Amino acid sequence: MEHPKATPRDFFLWAGAMIMLYGSAIALIRLLFDYINYVFPDSLSYYYDPYQGSVSFEIATLIVLFPVFLLLMRAIRREIAKDSTRRDVWVRRWALYLTVFIAGLTIVGDLVTLIYYFLSGEDITIRFLLKVAVVLLVASGGFMHFLADIWGYWIEYPQRARSVGWGVGALILITIASGFLIIGTPWHARQARLDDRRVQDLQSLQSQILSFYQQKQALPTSLAQLMDPTLYYTVPVDPATGAEYEYKKTADLGFELCATFTLADTDDTVPTGISQRPTSAPKAYGVTGDNGWQHDAGHVCFVRTIDPDFFPPLNK
Repeated sequence: MEHPKATPRDFFLWAGAMIMLYGSAIALIRLLFDYINYVFPDSLSYYYDPYQGSVSFEIATLIVLFPVFLLLMRAIRREIAKDSTRRDVWVRRWALYLTVFIAGLTIVGDLVTLIYYFLSGEDITIRFLLKVAVVLLVASGGFMHFLADIWGYWIEYPQRARSVGWGVGALILITIASGFLIIGTPWHARQARLDDRRVQDLQSLQSQILSFYQQKQALPTSLAQLMDPTLYYTVPVDPATGAEYEYKKTADLGFELCATFTLADTDDTVPTGISQRPTSAPKAYGVTGDNGWQHDAGHVCFVRTIDPDFFPPLNK
């Protein structure tokens, strides 16, 4: 039996659909991996900001690619409904068998990885098992769907094909929405990053104040004295409002640095991936304080006292 010739329309419809499908599947797997990494962080990871990483890109990819895939598949099924010979064009057969082949290889590789880790005595954590399950479920879903397409199941039951499409779409929407519950909204993450920047600015100011003290053996009376054109140092300002940070000399060896924070870095509402910053380690040796760099929301002052034994004059 001679198969009908594929038209350029057939080729680009199927090529576009497969590109959208593969891109959506990869983005979905990577997004779920990011959620798993966030909920079950690696103890060796020091700092993880989901919205500075790949989460935003993966969500955007799913929002764009998957609806396009559904539209292309709908157009393909309409073509087949009008002309049943379009089922036998070579580009359709290649696309279906290639997808089933890739999905099958992914399932096999996923199971091999799981068994290898088990036999080699590796520590099989919940984090690892969840990632294996994600790959297995996504690949198995694609394998069964397109195997059914090869057998003509979706042509025979088009309503079920549409139902599966809407069901998968709803699942993806739930996945994206769940991300906001797991890692917070982009706005929330931005506020946490701004607070983190404020702490970094205060640390920078503290370092400059200590350097000033070593040079002058006296604390500056204002932050303006730290502006040294020969050192190219510019006093930082609040990244959101542009306001100057507050500085007050409280004693010959004491001072305060103040800033206004949006969130509390000890609050459970702050995304933990954003606030995994040491709260006391950045403090310089020879400087005592009451709270490291930990802060509540609102106006917070960090009280510091210099130990002169740690900071002898540099000109001696």
